[in-house]
Amino acid sequence: MNRREFSIALAALLATTAAPSWAQTADADLPEVPDMVLGNPDAKVVLTEYASYTCPHCATFHATVFKELKRDYIDTGKIKFVFREVYFDRYGLWAAMVARCGGEMRYFGIQDILFNTVHEWAASDDPATVVENLRRLGRTAGLEDAALDACMNDGAMAQAMVNKYQADTEADDINSTPSLVLNGTKHGNMNYADLKALLDAELAK
Repeated sequence: MNRREFSIALAALLATTAAPSWAQTADADLPEVPDMVLGNPDAKVVLTEYASYTCPHCATFHATVFKELKRDYIDTGKIKFVFREVYFDRYGLWAAMVARCGGEMRYFGIQDILFNTVHEWAASDDPATVVENLRRLGRTAGLEDAALDACMNDGAMAQAMVNKYQADTEADDINSTPSLVLNGTKHGNMNYADLKALLDAELAK
C-alpha cells in the first residue's frame, strides 16, 4: 500500500484498538518524541535506521549487521547513529512504547529484547495477549507495573509517535524496512560489508 493508504489503515487500527484504550488529543497538546541516538552526537557522519519491531528483516539486521556496526563505528565514536521507529501495525507501536518507557538510558537494551524475541511476544492474534507479553518483557527489563501502565495507556504519546513517524518517513521517502539514511542519502537493507564501504567513504571525505 502507499503511504496515504497505510496512514488510513493505521488510524483505523488505533481507533479500534481494545487494549490499551486511548483518547484523542489535540496536536498542540502532544508531547515531544525525541530521536533515539547512539554514538558521537557531533560526528560528521550520521546514519539513520528506520525499522519496525514487527519486521523480520529488521530483526535479522539487528542480530547481524547492527552488532558489527555498533562495535566498529558507534562505540568508537566514528558516527552518530539515529534509530527511528516505523509502525506497520499496532503491535509495533505498542512495542516502541514499551521501549521508550525505559527512557533513553534503557531504550536500546529493551530494543535488543524486542528484536531477539519478536517471534514470541508478537506471535498471538489476540491483542490482549500481545499486550501482556510486552508487559512481561518490560518487567524483565526492570520496569515496574505502574510505569508500564502509564506508558501503554498514554494516548497522547501514541498519537505523537505516529505523527512523528509519518513526518519522518515522508521527509526521507521511506517505503520499506529496514531503510538507512546516510548523510541524507537513502539506502535499502544491506549486508555489513556493503554498509562498511559506504561508511568508510563518508568518513574519508
